[in-house]
Amino acid sequence: MPFDPERHHRRSIRLRYYDSRRVGAYFVTICTHKRLCTLGEIGNDAEIFLNTLGCIAEGDWQQLPEIYPNVELDNHVVMPNHIHGIIVVTANHGARTGRGMASPLRRRSFVAPASGELGNIVGTFKSMSARRINKTLDTQGAPVWQRNYYERVIRDSTELDRIRAYIMNNPAKWAEDKHNPVNL
Repeated sequence: MPFDPERHHRRSIRLRYYDSRRVGAYFVTICTHKRLCTLGEIGNDAEIFLNTLGCIAEGDWQQLPEIYPNVELDNHVVMPNHIHGIIVVTANHGARTGRGMASPLRRRSFVAPASGELGNIVGTFKSMSARRINKTLDTQGAPVWQRNYYERVIRDSTELDRIRAYIMNNPAKWAEDKHNPVNL
């Protein structure tokens, strides 16, 4: 099917004219493909029970600062069908990332993109975890994550505290969560 700009136009949900390479904190939400609960479940006591796929996603999320030295992770939670997390992009003081760099993930034939831009960081996570999840499921190339992701620029410490609380309380509010398939 040839490209038709009228039919194939994707509107960006990014904040227009905002440079997401800037130092700052970002609240991101990444949903699974079709919002299927493939990462685990929430117990009656609001405890998260990650399955193998959820553990892969958790581990790959934790590796982002190893790939991007200018990234710090704040609160995050892996839910049954999405991940909420705070990514802090710090000043890049000579961080060495990109092609040709000896990466902790290089042994898995993965090389991080050079830019510490938020879209690349999220893309790296999605690509890395999707490969590992598909290898585990023996479903090479199957979609794992929904296209795109949601982001919010965290503008001050009050907002940061509010978002941290939201992330921490997310499992307890799963029954009302807009990402819960029961509520869709």
